[in-house]
Amino acid sequence: MTTRMDEWRLDRVGDLAVWCRDGGRSHVVILHGGPGLSDYTRGLGEMLADSLGEHWTVVRFQQRGLVPSTTKGPFTIEQHVADVVAVCDAVCEEPVSLVGHSWGGHLALHATINHPDRFAAMVVVDPLGAVPDGGRAGMFRHFTTRLEADESSAWLDLQKRLEGDEPAAPLAVDQMAILWRYYFADPQTAPPMPPLDANPEAAVATWASIEEHFANETLVTGLPHVSTPALFLAGTSSPIPYVESQRSVSLMPRAEMVTVPTGHFPWLESPESTVSIISAFLRSAHGRE
Repeated sequence: MTTRMDEWRLDRVGDLAVWCRDGGRSHVVILHGGPGLSDYTRGLGEMLADSLGEHWTVVRFQQRGLVPSTTKGPFTIEQHVADVVAVCDAVCEEPVSLVGHSWGGHLALHATINHPDRFAAMVVVDPLGAVPDGGRAGMFRHFTTRLEADESSAWLDLQKRLEGDEPAAPLAVDQMAILWRYYFADPQTAPPMPPLDANPEAAVATWASIEEHFANETLVTGLPHVSTPALFLAGTSSPIPYVESQRSVSLMPRAEMVTVPTGHFPWLESPESTVSIISAFLRSAHGRE
């Protein structure tokens, strides 16, 4: 059966579920954020596929921790990087480009320092930064200063329940729903939250690994040796301060940065300009101007 370019083809790479929108020999692999969240990048992938055109194949996958991928760990930076490389090796023998959002952007940075020759380029969209703590404290300040009193109370109540015996995933999704509108430049016009699932165990374990690598300054010492062309796309109204992207860019010899007047999900707030910026950079990096 032939798959049309505008359809997603579901494959498996080991324990991982992988979706491909088939096109040409240039490949871009999208890494969703979280950690411990279900993939939410289908819309971004479709816009990129339409913008890049027939010479490109767009790939996204569900990171381990949630179905249809394995729900088993380990949930470490090392395992997540190995998963990224396994997917890239399965879809294309040549170097591929990465587009990582939030934690997915942070993961892309780790992947490039471990496998610098595997990637033709990377686009890092509003990421957790490379310099400790990557903007995590700033993100928490952002939410705590914007939540209304009843929202803050509800979030804290859910946090207490997470420490009990109730199923954790629905509680974590409910917490995300409270925060959702504050990820955007204008909370009053935020789009509806997409259907999401969560694995709090995977999130906690991955954050522990992130913190361990922060303590060891893995990215701070590794990124200066990465020659992969990189574009950082940061929202000026994001919960993660855009200065964190600036700090990451300053570590890399071939990195550049573009800011957009959005929050944490620029392709939802400013789709045309966001996708245009990303696709232009990828075409240039692959010599397809």
